Amino acid sequence: MSVLLDIFGSTFIGGMILLLIIKLNLYSASVSYNSDNELKLQQNAKTIAEILNYDLRKIGYNHTGTAILVADSTRIKFYADINAPGTAGHGVVDVVEYVVLDSTHATGTSNSRDAVVTRIVNNTDSIAGPSLGLVKLRFSYFNSAGVKTTVLDSIKYVKAEFWVEPTEKIPNILTGTPDSTFTYWEMTINPRNI
Repeated sequence: MSVLLDIFGSTFIGGMILLLIIKLNLYSASVSYNSDNELKLQQNAKTIAEILNYDLRKIGYNHTGTAILVADSTRIKFYADINAPGTAGHGVVDVVEYVVLDSTHATGTSNSRDAVVTRIVNNTDSIAGPSLGLVKLRFSYFNSAGVKTTVLDSIKYVKAEFWVEPTEKIPNILTGTPDSTFTYWEMTINPRNI
């Protein structure tokens, strides 16, 4: 009888150890997925920030007068010479516009909240890149005293805030529900030429 009890006891303990190993394996896979997902979110947010930063810093470059034409929460339109010195087209003032398009324009993503930022140069050249998980972009404008303003010729600072979510929401291994991770990025730009 004691031999039978020893067999059942060791089987039970062995089964518990096996379940603990399986749970540890699932946990490490989940942690690995979450770490990779957060890294991708941060990389996508950094890419969006670099794209916006490149042009917004040039607002008013080589232009006299009011540099900003349209300034609202989802759209900005301004004058700037966006070509680098020494390149073809330098010295020509362009009209640059950034518009946030809704999720119907986002392709290659299963996240129904994804949005796309479109860059339009001189009202003809339109570039809409991949969504990169962007779900919301908001512009705010401030005068030289740091007070929020909508008066175009008093704008001295442009603040861009955006939220990035995964382009593919994959269910969490442990819970089975899609993760609600996101990255928030905020930057305030002081274009030197306005």
